[in-house]
Amino acid sequence: MNNYVGKLLKDNPYPGRGIVAGVSPEGKSVFAYFIMGRSSNSRNRVFVKSADGITIYPFDASKVEDPSLIIYSPVRRAGDRIVVTNGDQTDTVCEFLEKGKSFEEALKTRTFEPDRPNFTPRISLMIEPDGSYKMSILKCADGVGKACARSTFDYEPVAGNGRFLHTYIGDGNPIPSFYGEPEEVDIPSDIDEFTADVWNNLNADNKISLYTVYFDRATGTEEHRLINKYAK
Repeated sequence: MNNYVGKLLKDNPYPGRGIVAGVSPEGKSVFAYFIMGRSSNSRNRVFVKSADGITIYPFDASKVEDPSLIIYSPVRRAGDRIVVTNGDQTDTVCEFLEKGKSFEEALKTRTFEPDRPNFTPRISLMIEPDGSYKMSILKCADGVGKACARSTFDYEPVAGNGRFLHTYIGDGNPIPSFYGEPEEVDIPSDIDEFTADVWNNLNADNKISLYTVYFDRATGTEEHRLINKYAK
């Protein structure tokens, strides 16, 4: 049986925000980013295509309570690299890469989100031109928001294989953070199969938006899919 992302999602009511990265059986670079929400502020969001990726905007601007943690660009390009994160650290990573510095150096300047008592982890991805990729998670290390634990995972491309990193392991109060290495998953050949597997297995009440990309490094061609629960 294939170990697709949906298998890990279907019994988890609240994985929060998630990043999937890997390589299709044909060698294409693949990634996905999704967001979920429990509060009205978190649910009031849509993905909008931008020049080099996507940006998150409010669905209804009049209902925005705290824009600092909901409006950001989760997907951007930095030269020939792709950067995906669950916050405004996307900009930090891109700025450091453009200065010739590293993914790790950029994230050394950042920490988890200040949303006490959850202290939501910051999760990040960088895909290299050769299909290899790094994933990072910045977590609260002491339970009170004063210390940060930073972990980076470095993967060489393996056809048909990927990794899945998300902010939470499930629902709760406070919400329990993800722990351990990003979960190993299979990557299918077809972007529509991949997109449906993720979207259809996200909790129907809490899912908000999903963006998926299949990028052929040899030709430079890209397929992408964007789904918003609340479409204008």
